Amino acid sequence: MRPSPFPARSVARLLRRPRPLLATAAVTVLAVTACGTERAGADRPDSGSARSAGADVDAAFTEMLSRVARQCPSSASPEAPPTGPVQAAPTGPARAPRTGPAETLPTGSAAPLPSGPVETPPSGPVEPIAPTRGPEVELNARDWCAGNLHEQRVAQALWYLPEPTPAKVRTVLNDLGYVDARIHDLRQSGPATRFLLDLRDRGGRLCLDGSAAAKRTEVEMCVAPASGPFKPAE
Repeated sequence: MRPSPFPARSVARLLRRPRPLLATAAVTVLAVTACGTERAGADRPDSGSARSAGADVDAAFTEMLSRVARQCPSSASPEAPPTGPVQAAPTGPARAPRTGPAETLPTGSAAPLPSGPVETPPSGPVEPIAPTRGPEVELNARDWCAGNLHEQRVAQALWYLPEPTPAKVRTVLNDLGYVDARIHDLRQSGPATRFLLDLRDRGGRLCLDGSAAAKRTEVEMCVAPASGPFKPAE
């Protein structure tokens, strides 16, 4: 057997040398793993902060609704539509239609008067037909007043918007204080962009149905369920 050129102690030292290197490498791997885990945890959004941001958005939206409706009455129940005439009918006798013979016209007149009865227009007021459904009936006084104000501010903001795409319309609505959670059915419809706004507050049923088309923009009130998922009435 060929003798080793290294002493026995040197051989043992060489055999034992890689162990500290392996241990150092293992510690380095653990440190890198821990650093990556810590960084991933730092990049992950805190659920508490996300909930706080959502609460702030909801509070800002509610404050905007209150600010718009500040000059409106605080009625909370739908008002019944009018059922009676606008004013009382006259109490005197109505003029009877003429039923006598035709009158004699002067010579050279174009044509004789009719010989039959002549109808007279009604002299009393015409009773209007009260609505049976729609915003006029189903919205309370506060929502009806606030709905007119929301119609005006949204229509004015969209009136001069060039090429009103859904993205542009969403930006305008957000700038006015209408949050994404209350914007529904935002879609392109020909040259216009259609959208719905859920403005229910304090048990109300107010919503807006809008069509952004520059100077042909139209915004109208609509009625939604008092609670539950948002769905405008047909």
